Amino acid sequence: MTDHEQDHPVVVSVSRDTDHHFSKPVVDEVVLVAGWGIEGDAHAGTTAQHRSRVARDPSQPNLRQVHLLHTELFDEVADAGYAVAPGQMGENVSTRGIDLLRLPTDTLLHLGDDACVRVTGLRNPCQQINDFEPGLLRAVLGRADDGSVERKGGVMAVVVTGGVVRPGDRIRVEVPAGPPEPLQPV
Repeated sequence: MTDHEQDHPVVVSVSRDTDHHFSKPVVDEVVLVAGWGIEGDAHAGTTAQHRSRVARDPSQPNLRQVHLLHTELFDEVADAGYAVAPGQMGENVSTRGIDLLRLPTDTLLHLGDDACVRVTGLRNPCQQINDFEPGLLRAVLGRADDGSVERKGGVMAVVVTGGVVRPGDRIRVEVPAGPPEPLQPV
C-alpha cells in the first residue's frame, strides 16, 4: 500500500469458517446479514454461538457475530518473534488504519459500500491462542499504565446492515453521540 492509500482505514482481509476452529480461512469476500452475522460462519446467529457462552446460557444474545482485528497487532507480535497472518487469530475482518481497541462501545463501522456493524466490546483472548502459538497469549495481553489488563485481541460486533465486504474496502467510523463508553470484554 502507498502512503496515500493508508490515509483511511481499510479492510485488509476477510475470513469465515463453517466449523468452530480457532483460525479461519481467508476468502475473497464475506456476506454480512443484519442481526445474524457472516453468512456461512459458525459464529453467526441471533443467540450465543461461542462454545463457552453457549455452555453458560444458550439463550443469551449473540454480541460476537463478527470479530474484527487490527493488523497492526501482527506487526507488534512479530517484534516479539511471532508470525501471525490474517484469519489465524479467528477474526472475520482484518483491518488497518483504525485503533479498534480505543473505539467507544456502540461505534458503527461502515464496511465497504453497504455493510455496517456495531461494536459491542473487546474480544477476551483465551488459552486457544497459546494452543495456536505457544506464548502468544502473553503478547496479546498487556498492562495499561493504571495496572489494568489490556486486551489486544480485537473487537466484537453485531451486524446492523448487511452487505458484501472485501479486502480493500474502506471503513468509515461513526462514533455514538454522548460521553464515550469504553469497551469491555464480551
